[in-house]
Amino acid sequence: MGIRAATLFAAITSAICMSFAAHAFETSAKSAIVLDLGTDLTLMEKNADMALPPASMSKLMTLNMTFEALEDGRLSLDQLLPVSEHAQQYGGSTMFLNTRDRVSVEDLIRGVIVLSGNDASAVLAEAISPDGTERGFAQMMTERALDLGMTNSTFANSNGWPAPAQRMSMRDLAVLAKRLIVVFPQYYGYFAETEFAFDNRAPDNRFNRNPLLKLNIGADGLKTGHTSEAGYGLVGSAKQGSRRIVFVMSGLGTQQERASESERITNWAFRQFAEQQLAEEGVIMAEAEVWMGSAAKVGMAATTDIKVLVPVLKKDGVTAKITYQGPLEAPINAGDKVAELIVSVPGIGDATHDLVATETISSGGFMVRIRTAATVLFRQLTGQAATLF
Repeated sequence: MGIRAATLFAAITSAICMSFAAHAFETSAKSAIVLDLGTDLTLMEKNADMALPPASMSKLMTLNMTFEALEDGRLSLDQLLPVSEHAQQYGGSTMFLNTRDRVSVEDLIRGVIVLSGNDASAVLAEAISPDGTERGFAQMMTERALDLGMTNSTFANSNGWPAPAQRMSMRDLAVLAKRLIVVFPQYYGYFAETEFAFDNRAPDNRFNRNPLLKLNIGADGLKTGHTSEAGYGLVGSAKQGSRRIVFVMSGLGTQQERASESERITNWAFRQFAEQQLAEEGVIMAEAEVWMGSAAKVGMAATTDIKVLVPVLKKDGVTAKITYQGPLEAPINAGDKVAELIVSVPGIGDATHDLVATETISSGGFMVRIRTAATVLFRQLTGQAATLF
C-alpha cells in the first residue's frame, strides 16, 4: 500500500507543477487573518485568536441571528418592527430612527449593513431577544457564537458599542463571515450595496463605508468597524474567477490605512496563490485491498472535485498521501468512506479530503474464505507474501 501511494503522489505532484512558497504578508494591523474559502485554507494570520473589541464588525453576529430568524419563520422581510426608546437613544452611526417609526426587517438589515446603524441593530435585537431586551439578545449571541465554534467571542450589545464584555477574535469573525456567505446566499447581496437612503433622513450618511466595494477587485462584503478603543477594522470578502477569499483585520490607525491595507491584502491573496485541480469527483485515484470480499480490490475516489492552493513564487514540494486501515473488510457499499487524502502545502498547511468506495463489494462466498484461510496459513508458516486470490 505504501509503494502504490508513493507512486500515485509522485504523479500528482508532477501534475500540479510542484508547490511554490509565497512571501508572508506583512500588515500593520494589530490582528488579522486571511482565508481561501474554496480550499478552506488559512493563507496568513496575525494574533488571530486574540479577543479584541470588534466595534461594528460585531454587527455581523446580529445579522447572523436575524438571518436565522428569517429562515425559521420568527421574522419576515416585510414585517414591521417598532423602535424603542432604548434603540432611539443610540448615538454614533444610526438610521436616525425614532419611537414613531415602524420599520421593515429588510430596511433594518440594509440599515445595519450599509449605514452601520446602531439603532437598527438594537431594533432587530429586541425583536429576536428571548426577553425583549438587547441585554437578553447579547446573551443569546454569546451562546450561539459558542455553538458555532467561535470560542473567543462574548457580547454585551448588538452593535459593538464599547463595553468590556464586547470581544471577538479575528478568527471568530472569519468563521462568521464564511457562514454568512455559505449558509445565507439569499441575503448576501445586501453586503454589496454601496448606498441606502432610508427615508432620505440623512443624505450624507447613505453610503457604505466598505472601501473596497468601488475598486472593481471583486469585493462584495462585509462590514467595517471603528471605535477609539478598537481602531479601524474590516471584515472583507472578494471573489475573482472561481476563488473567494475572506479577510479580517483590526487595530489600524486611520480610515485611509484601513482602505490601503484592505486593498493590499486582497491583491496579495489573489496574486500570490494559484488554484490547481488535484482530483475529479468520482474518478478513481487509487485502489485498496479488500479482505474476504467478492473482489480483491476496490477503487477510491473523491466525493467532489478537489482543488489545492499553491503559492506562485518559489518552488517547493507538495506532499500528499492516502491513509486507510487496510485491507478493507467486506462488505463495502459504494459511497462508503474508506480513506482520507491528506495534501500538505508548505507555508499553508494540510487539507484533508474524504475518499469513498467507487463500487459495492459483497462478502466472499465459501471458496473465498477457504482461499483466504489457506493464504493466511501459508504466510504464517513461511513468512512469505502470497496472493489472496
